[in-house]
Amino acid sequence: MAQLLDFVDLPGGFEYPRGFIRVTELGLIHLEPWHLLEGERLRERNRGLKERYPSRTLVPFARRQDNDDVACWEPDAGDGIVAVVHDFASPGWENHGQFGSFYDWLRRAVEDLIEFD
Repeated sequence: MAQLLDFVDLPGGFEYPRGFIRVTELGLIHLEPWHLLEGERLRERNRGLKERYPSRTLVPFARRQDNDDVACWEPDAGDGIVAVVHDFASPGWENHGQFGSFYDWLRRAVEDLIEFD
């Protein structure tokens, strides 16, 4: 299974969605152009997002290889909400999309995979 963020690095009360855990257990971590973040890359991105967007609670889980988009859960926005953040944009300009759930994001990621091919 992927090396995810530890309990101490997650916002209080946040738990990884069951569907996300299932996808990582299946090893579906490379859906080009999207790649699930894990290990040190995940921890670095998590620290960076906290520094760049301190007013938001973001839990990153995937990055897009052809730009600076990062898929994140945003617990403060609602249960299961996935925000796509254009990382390194100026605060207030980083919003690049939103999905109602991880599975909604995953469907789009599969479409991106087909289009990217």
